[in-house]
Amino acid sequence: MIKASIIGASGYVGVELIRLLLRHPEVEIVSVISSSSNQLSIDKTNPQFKKVSNLVFEEFKIEAIEEADVIFCALPHGISQEYVKIGHDLGKIVIDLSADFRYKDLQRYAKDYSQHKYPELLSKSAYGLCEINREEIKKAQIVGNPGCYPTSVILGLAPLLKNKLVDKNSIIIDSKSGVSGAGKKSDFAYSFCELDENFKAYSVAKHRHTSEIEEKCSLLFDDDLNLSFTPHLLPVKRGILSTIYANLIKKIDKNDLVEIYNEFYKDEYFVRIFEDELPELKYVRGTNFVDIGFEVDKKTNRVIIISCIDNLIKGAAGQAIQNMNIKFSLDEKMGLIMVGEYF
Repeated sequence: MIKASIIGASGYVGVELIRLLLRHPEVEIVSVISSSSNQLSIDKTNPQFKKVSNLVFEEFKIEAIEEADVIFCALPHGISQEYVKIGHDLGKIVIDLSADFRYKDLQRYAKDYSQHKYPELLSKSAYGLCEINREEIKKAQIVGNPGCYPTSVILGLAPLLKNKLVDKNSIIIDSKSGVSGAGKKSDFAYSFCELDENFKAYSVAKHRHTSEIEEKCSLLFDDDLNLSFTPHLLPVKRGILSTIYANLIKKIDKNDLVEIYNEFYKDEYFVRIFEDELPELKYVRGTNFVDIGFEVDKKTNRVIIISCIDNLIKGAAGQAIQNMNIKFSLDEKMGLIMVGEYF
C-alpha cells in the first residue's frame, strides 16, 4: 500500500483528496494535517464521512509525514514552498497543488506571485498535466499540479497548438467557474446574496492563471504567444466551462478537427471528445474527465472550443491522484473512474 499524507487537508481540495483516496485500492492515508482543524476528527468537521472515516486532523510535525511515500500539499501559493522543501529533503514524492512548482520561468512566477525561495528545486519538478507531460512526471520528485483554469484551457487547445493550426496571437479564452474555485475563505463577494442569480467577470486582463496558460501553450506551440483570458464566476458550486476562440491559419472543417483531436487524445482515457454535440458542466461534475467539443465558424475561419472540467477533481484533487498513479506505475484510472453527477 502507498502511504499518503495530506497537508492542508481541511480545505475544499484537501477534503476532496481524502474522499477520493479513501476509495483508492492501493492507498492508505497515514496523516491529515490542518492547523485550523487540529485534533478534530473528519467525521466531526465533515459529517459526510460518518461511518466511513474517523481520521483526525493534526498540526504539522516532521513525524506526521515520515511514514508517507507521497505527500500532497494543498496549501496557498507561497506557503506551500516550505512544506514541499521539507518533503523533498525527506526523499518523499511531493505533489503540490499550489502554483509554486508549476512554472519553468521564475520571472513569470515572481510577477504574479512572489520571489521563489527554492528555485533550485524547480529542476526536480515537473508540470503535472498528465496527458501532456507524462514522461517528465515519471522522472520528477516534485509535481506541480496545474491550475484548474489552465487544465481546461491547455487540454482544449493542445492539438491545435502542437499542429500549429491557429494564429498564435489570436487566442481569446472566456472561462466560467463555480465558487469552490475561490477556496474555503469567507468573503462578502462569495456570500449567497451576492452570488445567487448573478454572473460576473473578475480579474479581467490580470488573472494570475494567464501567465501559466501562456507559458505552457508557448511550449506546446514552440514559440512565444500572447493570449487574452477572462474568468467569470458562476452561481454554482463546482465546474469550469472554458470557451476558447482562435483564428485558423488554413481552411479546416469540423470533420478535420474531430480527426485531429481523436488522434491526439487516442490513448487518453480521461479526455472525451464530443463529435456531435457540445459538452456541459453536468456531464463532468464529480469526475476526472475533461470534455472537449468544437465548431468552426466558416464565415470568420475561426475555431470555437468548449472545454469542461470539475475544478475540484480534474482541476485539482483528481489530477493530483492521477499524477500519483503515474509516479507509482499504477493504472492512471485507479481510484478515479466515476460517472458524472448529472442531476
